[in-house]
Amino acid sequence: MKPIIIIPARMGALRLPGKPLADLGGIPMVIRCAQIAEAAAIGPVLIAAAEVEIVEAAARFGIRAQLTDPALNSGTDRVAAAVNLVDPAGDHDVIVNYQGDMPSLEPAAIGRCTGLFDRMPEADIATLAAITGDPAERMDEGVVKAIVARADSGAPEVKMPGGYGPALYFTRAPAPFGPGEILHHLGIYAFRRESLMRFVAAPPSPLERRERLEQLRAMEMGMRIVVGFERDVARGVDTPEDLVRMRALLGAAPHG
Repeated sequence: MKPIIIIPARMGALRLPGKPLADLGGIPMVIRCAQIAEAAAIGPVLIAAAEVEIVEAAARFGIRAQLTDPALNSGTDRVAAAVNLVDPAGDHDVIVNYQGDMPSLEPAAIGRCTGLFDRMPEADIATLAAITGDPAERMDEGVVKAIVARADSGAPEVKMPGGYGPALYFTRAPAPFGPGEILHHLGIYAFRRESLMRFVAAPPSPLERRERLEQLRAMEMGMRIVVGFERDVARGVDTPEDLVRMRALLGAAPHG
């Protein structure tokens, strides 16, 4: 494997405009994520930017960035466009889409994500989910639940972190039914390059539109997704309130 980590970023998020450049202790959030990606040390890191100001911010911190068409529909489309621009020869065969609003992710988790391809070579996509027993998360439609057939144990229930298995479904509903833990899906994907290109060439699927979950397009296309189990939920930032909580979590009050 020869991975590249690409962080899609655009300024026009509806709930938190300018999110990539939100100040976390004097460092823009997308730069914090790029530094986490660099610390993973599995391959080069690139920000796929929709706007020039993101490219300029990256340059100030010594981070490589590629300007992409601002009209692209999704972060995954932006990742695919960026890798085709910077690597037209196709040297990188695994493309990691690490969302630029998850500055609490542990660097080693990125390597664990790509490492899932060694554990399940037939997979097209690898991703992560965190085990949680929090009943509030079960009921929260903002928490995407991964439904996974555990591959490394005869028991169907999740008993400890470190396992993995093929994804059966992803949903915003409280699932699976019954007592027990759930898997809180984390916003990071590793694609085999040919799978990424096939994915972005396809239109949104019915279940994707219904659940507002892009990964369901891949599943409806027959792609295989392997999910690795993490111990802790890596929190993201979608709203101003999330940003306040993230600053407190990281001890990163805004400067100036």
